[in-house]
Amino acid sequence: MRKINLLLVIVIAVMTFGCEVISDTRTIKLAHGLDVNHSVHKAMVKMGEDLEAVSGGKMILEIYPSQQLGTERECIELLQIGSLDMTKVSVGVMENFAPRMKVFGLPYLFRDRQHSFDVLDGPIGQELLDEGTQFWIKGLGYYDAGSRSFYTKDKPIHTPKDLIGLKIRVMESVTAMDMVKSLGGSATPISWGELYTSLQQGVVDGAENNPPSFYLSRHYEVCKYYSLDEHTVLPDVLIVGTHIWDKLSDQEKIWLQEAVDRSVIYQRTLWAVAEKEALDEVQKAGVTIILPDKTKFEDEVQSVYSQYKKDKDMSDLIQRIKNTN
Repeated sequence: MRKINLLLVIVIAVMTFGCEVISDTRTIKLAHGLDVNHSVHKAMVKMGEDLEAVSGGKMILEIYPSQQLGTERECIELLQIGSLDMTKVSVGVMENFAPRMKVFGLPYLFRDRQHSFDVLDGPIGQELLDEGTQFWIKGLGYYDAGSRSFYTKDKPIHTPKDLIGLKIRVMESVTAMDMVKSLGGSATPISWGELYTSLQQGVVDGAENNPPSFYLSRHYEVCKYYSLDEHTVLPDVLIVGTHIWDKLSDQEKIWLQEAVDRSVIYQRTLWAVAEKEALDEVQKAGVTIILPDKTKFEDEVQSVYSQYKKDKDMSDLIQRIKNTN
């Protein structure tokens, strides 16, 4: 009997030791809705490689792309209840959880791409990354998502007047809806995964997004006009749930943030190449690229700014962004 008890003790000890060894490796689950050929997914793969390398194998990233675990909103909800650790969302979706992020949805806010990077990588960008903690969300970094422009099925967009009466798909973003309405369009929120079918069936007449997303989603098969009005610069945000972030040691947080920062730099390089490739490919597929006079669009959307004149916090934030060099 003593021998049996001793054997049980040894087995339990071995099992316990085994669990401790396993627990030394922290696996972080990351889900997103983009195609595996997208620059953001490729950057995440690099992030996983860097995280494993810098942590000496103590941290591993598991990636679930292409809406395997749900839409952007569904992934955020999974993250909030602790069923998912990390995800990528557009700031257009994040404004529902970090209200001041709606500033990025304001049309023609940035002078150029470098201006946007200066803001995102500076104190303003960091402030906004930390704002969602009250909703159990912490931002870790911004991926480049270029500029968003309109694409349509049957009617080219040369001026804002061409949008009047058209149903344009937007994200679940009040700012995006206001922007389309200011141009005369009918803003229609639809999830990204349902958009191709919605375009085919005529639920909407068009949408707005950046060139790589237009190309990789194959929306160019339905929409043959792409008007590069470049109305908004909406970066993607890599977010982590506070349920996992608060459990990480200081060293683990450093490792994760270092891997994120490297992936951001890598993704921005990939993005520049992807933009050019996307525009070349959709043109080959028969899409007409239109280069409209952006000032006409900029003039029409000033009403979107006017609603923030009495909101001192937002007015100050807008001015700080405009003053960033």
